[in-house]
Amino acid sequence: MGVLLDRALWVSSAVWVSPAVPLGSGGGLAAAAALERLEPAPPVLRVGMVDGAPPCSYRDAGDWRGLAIDLWSRIATRERLPYVVSAWPSVQAMLEASRNGDLDVAVGCINVSPERLERYRFSLPFQEDGLAVMVLQSRLDLGRSFLLALFTPTLLQLLGGYLAAIALLALLTWRVEHYDQNPDTLSQGRRRSFSALFQVLATGPGSNTLVATSRGQGIVLLAYLVRIVSASLLVGYLTVNVARQVQGGPSARIRSEADLRGLRVGVRGGTVSEALLQELNAGSSAPKVTIVPLAGIQSGMPLLVSGRLDALLGDNLQLRYLLIHAPLQGARPTLALQGIRPESQAFVFSPGLPEATAERIDRAISALKRNGVVGALRQEATTPAVSPSP
Repeated sequence: MGVLLDRALWVSSAVWVSPAVPLGSGGGLAAAAALERLEPAPPVLRVGMVDGAPPCSYRDAGDWRGLAIDLWSRIATRERLPYVVSAWPSVQAMLEASRNGDLDVAVGCINVSPERLERYRFSLPFQEDGLAVMVLQSRLDLGRSFLLALFTPTLLQLLGGYLAAIALLALLTWRVEHYDQNPDTLSQGRRRSFSALFQVLATGPGSNTLVATSRGQGIVLLAYLVRIVSASLLVGYLTVNVARQVQGGPSARIRSEADLRGLRVGVRGGTVSEALLQELNAGSSAPKVTIVPLAGIQSGMPLLVSGRLDALLGDNLQLRYLLIHAPLQGARPTLALQGIRPESQAFVFSPGLPEATAERIDRAISALKRNGVVGALRQEATTPAVSPSP
């Protein structure tokens, strides 16, 4: 059962009074009574919310905050819908309350999954989001992953190919410029002279002093092109592959949701994230996911930092919010996966909610999306707060 808050949130008046008639006169009171009979006050909507899902819905010092809460407040103000709020222990409990008629509207970033679409009555979606996986990385993981990335076969092949090309160009220069007959070669020795020639072609500075013929200059130009192309390939490899490896051991191992098997994964109960883990456990004979239920997604961060969890699974927006706002205490969390099974997100209506009221709410959602309000609320939730300058 939800816990009814001690105050009603009213956003419209129960009685409309004509401004042309003074309120203090008997005629004004009579007019107000007549208008009240003609325009009855709209029913007070019973609205459910769930704590522990920042930045969508959470409580801060007793007050409800979050993207979904702010959006609903704007809708209710725009449409003059009075409502009262009740708190529910989980998303699943809130959804069942709405389906049973104990709630009129369930407010939150509620995923419109195919299974839920068969059971519940959804509003117009206001955004789309997917799931993400957060893991922890240590400084030791970073160093080990970086060294492993530097000594991968691909990087060694690129370096070997570059050195082989320079060695071939050095041999061509040696023959074209007749280095074997050069007095300096005879005095310094063939090996030392060839090593010096190879080094200059590989590094670049001083290559204009190596040759005297036009064919030799062509070889020097070719060596320059080889250096440019090889440098571009190496930079591209390091940017794409080393950056991926530097994310740490756990993130390097988790490349799909199936890699969560055998790990301890924290997840909020009654969510599509929990349903995904249950699906993984039922789908094969592979090691099972140890599902660790969480009261709120933010409560999983201390467990992750202390090593009692291997990963957190939740909405991408929620985990990005944690990366920005959660006290990390020197930890280095990262999102190993993002955008898993993206789905629309919406509110849930009771089957008994009047169709006219549902249409008003849907029209307000559409207007707020078109006006950029939903995008602004989402951007605000994922933007780090800037500390004021001293």
